[in-house]
Amino acid sequence: MRAAPTCPRCFGPLRAPSVWSSAWRCARHGDVLPMQAPMRPSAAAVEAVTRDAQVPVWLPWPLPQGFLVTGLAEAGDDRTGARATVVALAGPSLTQGPADMLVIAEEPGVGLGAGLAGLDGPDPGMGFDEGPAHAKIDINGRPTPLWCVTGAPDRAVYAGEALGNWLWLVVWPPEAGYLVTLDELSLRDLRDHDQALDLPFGAFSPRLGGEGPAEGGEEG
Repeated sequence: MRAAPTCPRCFGPLRAPSVWSSAWRCARHGDVLPMQAPMRPSAAAVEAVTRDAQVPVWLPWPLPQGFLVTGLAEAGDDRTGARATVVALAGPSLTQGPADMLVIAEEPGVGLGAGLAGLDGPDPGMGFDEGPAHAKIDINGRPTPLWCVTGAPDRAVYAGEALGNWLWLVVWPPEAGYLVTLDELSLRDLRDHDQALDLPFGAFSPRLGGEGPAEGGEEG
């Protein structure tokens, strides 16, 4: 049975649409686009997210050395389509232990990127992009700037804009932020049809914030 949708900003419960309103409502954040239950990593999960997505489904490709895809998630419903997407990754870090990374695309105002980054607001905040960029990644052959967003001491958070949508990269532990600043990442949109990627899948990520995995995927 699929878990109930949650708030994309605080991952709390939502009041479902009714005859009085077509919106999902969080007691803390008001009307929101619902975050659907995260999906276990599988080809079926990739197909499900890319089919509904109104925003890119970004994946670093080639993946950082030793990294696996560990889950996917989206915010939106049958009426809106997916207006935010998340791809979770995990692999080795230069420091002791593993590293986790979330790559998020979302329309302005959804708030899922900020929620997964551990921030209070729905976006990176005023002035986050002042000064030189802290990192640049490649998207469709173009260098895309990202800025470090402060306020989450247990993770490294980078944000910028790509194709008119927010782009977030959230990395644990904070020291593994070198994956963004030094690894010269290149992002591909999994919605594109002119590609045949053999994605390696791993164990389901605990970083996706929802109340449980959705049906339809398999554990890696």
